[in-house]
Amino acid sequence: MRRSRYLAMSMKFFGSRTSTAPAKPLPPAQGDGAAQELDLSGDLLEMSFLDHLEELRWRLLKGIGGILLGAIVCGIFDRFVIDQILLGPTKPEFFIYQLMGFDATPLVLQNRTITGQFFAYWGSVVAVGAIIGSPIFIYQVWKFVEPGLYPSEKKGMRFASLFAAGFFVLGVLFGYGVLTPLALQFFANFVISDQIINEFDITKYFGMVTMWVFGVGVLFELPVIMYFLSKVGLVSAGVLRKGRKYSLVVILILAAIMTPPDPISQIIVAIPMLLLYELSIKIATRVEKRRERELKAALE
Repeated sequence: MRRSRYLAMSMKFFGSRTSTAPAKPLPPAQGDGAAQELDLSGDLLEMSFLDHLEELRWRLLKGIGGILLGAIVCGIFDRFVIDQILLGPTKPEFFIYQLMGFDATPLVLQNRTITGQFFAYWGSVVAVGAIIGSPIFIYQVWKFVEPGLYPSEKKGMRFASLFAAGFFVLGVLFGYGVLTPLALQFFANFVISDQIINEFDITKYFGMVTMWVFGVGVLFELPVIMYFLSKVGLVSAGVLRKGRKYSLVVILILAAIMTPPDPISQIIVAIPMLLLYELSIKIATRVEKRRERELKAALE
C-alpha cells in the first residue's frame, strides 16, 4: 500500500504541470492501482519531465532574482550596511560590547591591494543581499515542490520551509551578535610581541565575518536536516540518542574550528549546537510517532 501511495505521489508530482502536447488516452484499467498509475505513455512522461525541469529553472531564476533584489537594496543603503553593520564590530561602542560589558579594543583595517576595497564592497553587498533574499529563494523552492504533495504533506512542508528560514536567520544573528565580536576581540588582543601591531586587511576581515555568520547560519539548520532525514527513514531518534557522545565530540570540533582558540568562545558556540541536537532528537521522535499512526490507520 505504501508503494502504491509513493507511486501515485510521484506521478502526481511529474504530471502536475500542464504539457503543451496532447496526452495519449490511457488503456483500460487492469490489475491493481499501482499498475494503472504506471501505465502512462512514454511520450506523456517525457514531456511532463521536461516541463518539470523548465519549472525548476524558472523557480531557481526567481530565487536568485530575490537575492539580487536584496543586493540592490544593500547597494542603495550601502553606507549604513558597511559602516553600521559590517564594520560595527570594529568599534568599541558597538552595542554588543556594551551589552556584554566588554572593554573592547578598536580594530584598525587596512587595504593592501589595488582591488581590495572594490571586491570587499561588492562581496559585502552580495553577502548581505543573500541573507535578505534568502526567504524569497526558500519560497520559490517551496512553490516548486508544493504541486507534488498531498494536502496533509503541504502543511508539514510549509512549516518546514518557515522552520528552515527561521533557524537560518537565528543562526546568522547568533554568528553576528555573539561569535563575531568574541572572535574579533580575541584576535585583536592576541600579540606575540610589542613590536607587532594588529592591523587587519579588509578582504580578510570581510571574508572571516562572512564565514562566521554564514557558517553558524548553516549549522543552525541541523534540526531541519534531521527532520527531512527522519522523514525518509534515514535517521531515527534511537540512532540520534545512541550518537550523543559522538555528536558531542563533533560539535566541540566544529566549535573549535569556527571560534578563536579560547575555551569560553568554544563553549558559547557549542551550547546552542548541543541544544539543536537535542531538538533534532525530539523532532525525529515526533516524525516516527506520526509515521506509526499513519501506518496503523492505513492497515485499519
